[in-house]
This record gives sequence, structure tokens and C-alpha cells, in this order.
Amino acid sequence: MKKYLVQFKPFLIFVSIFFLTYIVLTLLYKFYLNSYEADDLDSITIVTGKNAELLLKLFNYDVIIQKSSQNPWQEIIMNGAYLARITEGCNAVSVMILFVSFVAAFSGKFKKTFLFIILGLISIYILNVIRIALLTVLLFYFPKQNAFLHGVLFPLIIYGYVFILWIFWINRFSKYAK
Repeated sequence: MKKYLVQFKPFLIFVSIFFLTYIVLTLLYKFYLNSYEADDLDSITIVTGKNAELLLKLFNYDVIIQKSSQNPWQEIIMNGAYLARITEGCNAVSVMILFVSFVAAFSGKFKKTFLFIILGLISIYILNVIRIALLTVLLFYFPKQNAFLHGVLFPLIIYGYVFILWIFWINRFSKYAK
């Protein structure tokens, strides 16, 4: 048994750090969400929606993203018509938790790890705002493609980007990079 523990030690360390980081960050996020009333929306999601609205207005789209008066989401209104909604799951925090957990599990030097995490989180947030804005425009012009756009294409883009960040991290900065 000891032979196998020694043989698989790097893998066991990776899995332990990954799951510990993931569980701690997820619990912290759940505590954060629980600080809001059940019919209210958290501030991260509100800021994400407002940034998507600003981006769309930058490109001269007639769009309003506002808090629903009766539900815990933001309504996207484009050209005067209700188009979609932004819920807590749209803020990409769960993707960010996954990203941080993986990078922490393959950590390198503290300063590089910390900077990569911060820059990665910022870039994921920016990509997510762009994702919401693009999804809004595409849903306006192609409403019948909702399932494909929201369920396939845009998750592929954001998770694909995180995967590329992970590969870059492992090959350039992690303690396993050569």
C-alpha cells in the first residue's frame, strides 16, 4: 500500500488541493449568496449585467438590463421587447472557482500563481461580459437558435477559454513546467 501511495503521491496531492480549494471557495460563495434574500439578486450578477449593458450601448444597441421587479434575475430588453434574463448562474463565478481550484492544485511560485489567478479571473470576467452581450445580440437576430447558442456554443467558448488558460499555466508556470 505504501508503494502505491508513494507512486501516486503527485496525483493524490493534486486531487486533494483541487477538491479542498473547490469546496472552500464554493462554500464561501454559497455564504455570500445566502446573505441575499431569496427574491433578491447578488451584486456580482447585477454588476455583470450592467457591464454587458454598457458594452452593448457602446455599440449603439437599444438595450436595457434591469432588475426584475418580481423575480431574482435581470431582464434584458432590446428595442423595447423582453429578450432574455440574467440569473446568478450567468455571472461565471462557478467557472472562476473551477479555474482557481485547478491553478492552485498545479501551483508554482506564489507570486506567479497569485498573478496568474488574478489576471485569469479578470479575463474570464471580461469574456463573460462579452459572452452575455454577444448572446443578447444573437438571440435578438436568431431567437430560434436559443438552445444551441446558450446551451452549446457559449459554454464551449467560456470553458474552452478556461481550458486554454489551464494548459498555458501547466506548460509555462506550474511546478511541473519544464
